[in-house]
Amino acid sequence: MNAFDTNILLYAIDDIEPPKQVIAVNLLAQLQADETPPILLWQVLCEYLGGLRRRENEGRLTPAEVQFALESVLATYPLAVPTDSVIVISNRLFDRYSLSHWDSLLLAACINAGVTTLYSEDMAHGMTYGTVTVINPFKTT
Repeated sequence: MNAFDTNILLYAIDDIEPPKQVIAVNLLAQLQADETPPILLWQVLCEYLGGLRRRENEGRLTPAEVQFALESVLATYPLAVPTDSVIVISNRLFDRYSLSHWDSLLLAACINAGVTTLYSEDMAHGMTYGTVTVINPFKTT
């Protein structure tokens, strides 16, 4: 099963970095077309809403655009809400891999939800943390 980090969603709606926007839009379309569409992790949804609100506060999005973007994501992807075991898993990942607090929580949520591939630019490309492999779709070869 696949999931994506917040940065993928934000690049897809924000034209401030056009090359990354194209990659993010294409990746999301590709993942959605897969036999098993990706899931939306609770943490990603919360961070996405925070990013939308920052753009609204900067005058780059209207309240209606924020609402539309949020509702579109919720209508497109099944939401995975973490259980309390995420905290324990996160702590183990934090210690084992020297991750940031938020990255360890995200990876723990992936493990909890059965995700095997996480698309993100925030961690080491190709690295497997527990049972989750991180792929950076913006990494050039």
